[in-house]
Amino acid sequence: MPLSETLARVDADLAAGRVPLARQRLRGLVSSFPYDLTLRRRLAEVYRLYGDAAEAGRWMYLEEDRDAEETAAFEARYGSPAWRMKALAWRGPEALAASVFAERQLVAVRTACAEELGRTVDWDDPDSYRDGLEDDSEEPHQPWSVGDVLLGAGCLVVVLAFLAIWVIGAVSLFD
Repeated sequence: MPLSETLARVDADLAAGRVPLARQRLRGLVSSFPYDLTLRRRLAEVYRLYGDAAEAGRWMYLEEDRDAEETAAFEARYGSPAWRMKALAWRGPEALAASVFAERQLVAVRTACAEELGRTVDWDDPDSYRDGLEDDSEEPHQPWSVGDVLLGAGCLVVVLAFLAIWVIGAVSLFD
């Protein structure tokens, strides 16, 4: 699907209140077009609708007019340079960046990661900075959404109902 058509669908999704679908489409576009800073900016705007400053900061990290609080939230959530490299989802050399500021940011993150690990790292080779990811055994924690809580509660209800039926069945056998 062409970029313009997907962006039109994103706009339609947002107008209809389908924010999660718009976010998913934009994430796909950023994955396909990692050098397009306007897509990253649009994704940051969607995360602002959720009130997720860290993710907004993540997607605005390469922009000069980024919000300092969002940037700080991103850097706090993705504490190591290796996690930031992974989170930025960049591919290829920094020279492909659309602005001088973005190029400097990418160089700074890669350089910090290389210094921390004591070797050269490359955007195109996640294995080159994977050791920096293993320090924190899992991805940085993101706050639970309402959907996550409802899903967990629903699973708990299903398990309890299953156990209740099983117990009633077992008791019926011995009556």
